[in-house]
Amino acid sequence: MTDPMTTDAPIPLLATAPECVHCGFCLPACPTYDVLGTEMDSPRGRLALMSALESGDLAPTRAAVGHLDACLGCRACETACPSGVPYGERLEATRATLHDSPLRDRRAAQASRWIRAAVTAPAWMQRLGAGGQRVLRAVGVDRLAERWAARHPDTHLGAALSLWSAGSHWAAQRPSPAPGTTFAPSGPRRMRVALHLGCMQRWMFGGVHRDTIDVLTALGCEVVVPVGQGCCGALAAHEGAADEARGWMRHNLDAYERAGPFDALVVNAAGCGSSLADAARLFDDDATRERAVALGSRVRDVLDLVAELGPLPHARWTHRTQRVAYHDACHLAHAQGVRAAPRRVLEGLPGLELVALAEADRCCGSAGIYNVTQPATALAVLEGKLERLAALDIDVVAAGNPGCLLQLEAGARRAGHTWRLAHPIELVAGRLR
Repeated sequence: MTDPMTTDAPIPLLATAPECVHCGFCLPACPTYDVLGTEMDSPRGRLALMSALESGDLAPTRAAVGHLDACLGCRACETACPSGVPYGERLEATRATLHDSPLRDRRAAQASRWIRAAVTAPAWMQRLGAGGQRVLRAVGVDRLAERWAARHPDTHLGAALSLWSAGSHWAAQRPSPAPGTTFAPSGPRRMRVALHLGCMQRWMFGGVHRDTIDVLTALGCEVVVPVGQGCCGALAAHEGAADEARGWMRHNLDAYERAGPFDALVVNAAGCGSSLADAARLFDDDATRERAVALGSRVRDVLDLVAELGPLPHARWTHRTQRVAYHDACHLAHAQGVRAAPRRVLEGLPGLELVALAEADRCCGSAGIYNVTQPATALAVLEGKLERLAALDIDVVAAGNPGCLLQLEAGARRAGHTWRLAHPIELVAGRLR
């Protein structure tokens, strides 16, 4: 492929993609336009940049690449767009062409590579890392890291340490189930489902996987954990590492096909669910696209499936009413269109009061690893979310994505808020025990 960084060769244009009509409906929906205030940091402005790069009218510059990298990729603009412009697909395709560009921020690119390498490390390394994290937490290193990060929140290292500290208590919970394990339903079998473990979710949120299994088996699901599965490739795709994303997706296609027939591929991380559901976008060859379409058609967010299978058997009351605010993860609300089901499940839980959150579907600034690669902008985006949460009288903030949970937990700690952060399935499972 011709390197557009050393020539004026245009970036390939996506075939049949609707063009932006410059109506401006996307502007109030865009978190980065809100905090940065420039046209080139709006979806409309970035689409103009992408079109100019695609046509060859604009050669890549450091400023143009910076505006594209400053995008969260939250896809709220797609929800707002009356023309149906596939903004997320356009952004990923452009970033893929610019992936190795020397015009990209070197430290941000390096941080992205390190984090992707860490979360996709072999299982034995992740177990070693989780064990080491528990030891460091026991001796108070997480608190030292949190204090240092609080003084340097807008640096790459400060953001990474803040998130690591925020996730330490989740990592200390029950470990993820071992691949190859099958969990029988507690009653008559209603369906057979496969569970996607992911990378960050598998490493740091094993308790969420265990809660997912507890709830699904209580609702009559046989849950299988396929051998050989791996990262969904979302983090790589968002950063423009298209070959890496395709490699992970092929890996998963093979693993889930070997697992035999199942009715649904259950995912409890919004970013993973979006990536797997739309896996076909990564492939040009018809055979692989067909396999990806078949897999994507069976992807179900866990709360979407629980809403369909409910109500919970023998759900118990808690000792006091919990007031819960639900934050819509971007890739659940905007990419997958799953909004009502999580609320319906939470509203049906005894002893829980769901409190309406203003702009619940506005990004928290996590956006994969954006909070580490673009820490200053991520903090500015997070501030608005924390202000809206602070206006509520709540006990718990629930979010269906690991990145959101870490971002909101880290921000709440810095601001001195005492809400508990929880994945919605944790609240559901709590009613079973």
